[in-house]
Amino acid sequence: MKTLTTTVLVGISLSMDAFSLALIYGTINLKRPKIFLIALVVAIYHFFMPLLGSQIGTFILAKILINPHHLVAIIFMIIAVEMLATNTEVATPTILNIVGIIMFGLAVSIDSFLTGIGLVAINKNLIQAGAIFSVISFMFTYLGLIIGQHLAAKYGRYATITGGILLIIISIYYLTN
Repeated sequence: MKTLTTTVLVGISLSMDAFSLALIYGTINLKRPKIFLIALVVAIYHFFMPLLGSQIGTFILAKILINPHHLVAIIFMIIAVEMLATNTEVATPTILNIVGIIMFGLAVSIDSFLTGIGLVAINKNLIQAGAIFSVISFMFTYLGLIIGQHLAAKYGRYATITGGILLIIISIYYLTN
């Protein structure tokens, strides 16, 4: 029971990035099928990234030339600038195409990869842990996108601008860590 509880708590903590960014992206008025697809992509990443991290994470981290946090910061910064520069009534931000969705999923799942390096210490059943992370991240991402949509309906373009600014702040945070 302790292993399951710990795994759920780790899954919740790993899903907080996805939730907070989903709140921001929800402000660009995504349709329900797109919301489902984004949440599904994040869930798939949260299943496989810890498994990959447990298998090859230590090797990759020793060889990688860029800090993973810096990579995430760069991705977030590009998306934030595009959000702020795009009029959502005329054009669509990157998150609406498949490459943008894949990049979003990757960006919010880097922590899952890093967690995978030490995951065996928490839960020796990696498939169970990955499944738990996946379900929790799906729920948090979906909920964040829906709440963000309601914020957009109430506050319009101001919610999107606020989301873009918050994304820049998150990028700066990742760059400084």
